[in-house]
Amino acid sequence: MEMKGFTYGYDGMRGDYRSEEGIKSQELLFQTGVNWICLATVCNQKTAHSTEIDFDFGKSNTDRDIMAVVKNAHDHNVKVCLKPMVNCKDGVWRAYINFADSDFNGKDIYWDKWFKAYEDYLCYYAELAEETGCEMLCIGCEMCGTERKEAHWRKLIEKIRGIYSGKLIYNTNHGHEDDVKWFDAVDYVGTSAYFPVADEGGATAEMMKERWEKIRDEMKVVYDKWKKKIVFIEIGCRSAHGCATMPWDFSHKDLPHDEEEQAAFYESCLATFFDEPWFGGAFWWDWSTFIYDDKATAAEDNGFNIHLKKAEEVLKKWYRK
Repeated sequence: MEMKGFTYGYDGMRGDYRSEEGIKSQELLFQTGVNWICLATVCNQKTAHSTEIDFDFGKSNTDRDIMAVVKNAHDHNVKVCLKPMVNCKDGVWRAYINFADSDFNGKDIYWDKWFKAYEDYLCYYAELAEETGCEMLCIGCEMCGTERKEAHWRKLIEKIRGIYSGKLIYNTNHGHEDDVKWFDAVDYVGTSAYFPVADEGGATAEMMKERWEKIRDEMKVVYDKWKKKIVFIEIGCRSAHGCATMPWDFSHKDLPHDEEEQAAFYESCLATFFDEPWFGGAFWWDWSTFIYDDKATAAEDNGFNIHLKKAEEVLKKWYRK
């Protein structure tokens, strides 16, 4: 397993990464044995059908914030994937960003406008990734509605290659790996691996592993097609009962705390994929910018964080191998 990764600080706001609390959180993350982190920085468009992308540096982390984390990671011999993401201000999932394929004159005017805005956005961060020495750049996250626009994506990737010399990865959503016809243009096949691996709460690691083994076989087929290593550029499960049935879930706040299920999700996945030569690695979601540091708080936290939970010990066991 090449990339023993974790995403850090998706919730980061301006200045947070450079704060005392942010640096402390980073130090605790580095102690887990990660050799990669993913920095997810976000800009917004108004709706899924807007053709403009807004830079909002008043809220999101800034270049200086990113530069500080990259330096801190490199000082700890940890590599960095920079991941610019686009969200919709109205709350619609980015996978639904979409337009008609042509107007009445047969031209892709809406797609052309959107991809121009996306190119400007992505090239900005490609320059930052190059200047800071980030080892990988994620060029899109769960942009399922855009993936059929192959010519636009290939043109964009060519432009990025002229700016950034590191590795490129694209992050589709689980179940959509066959929809991306241009994976040959990037270096890794990335997917958000929020695969449901249980039918009800309380499933054991052994039960989940049976499901992961089927997923492993499906991912091997994807690898054989492209000869590009598979990376779970997003993967995770909340410490809440039943979340292995819907690992992507963040909205069901009423579910009871369940560290065993979260730990079983980690154990079953890592046991299945860790030694596969075609598996590039995993970036778990998500280590908060400011992390709690006491077990009482951990016992009340039902989110994706694993610090001071049973899943953290599982991760350390595998990542320190």
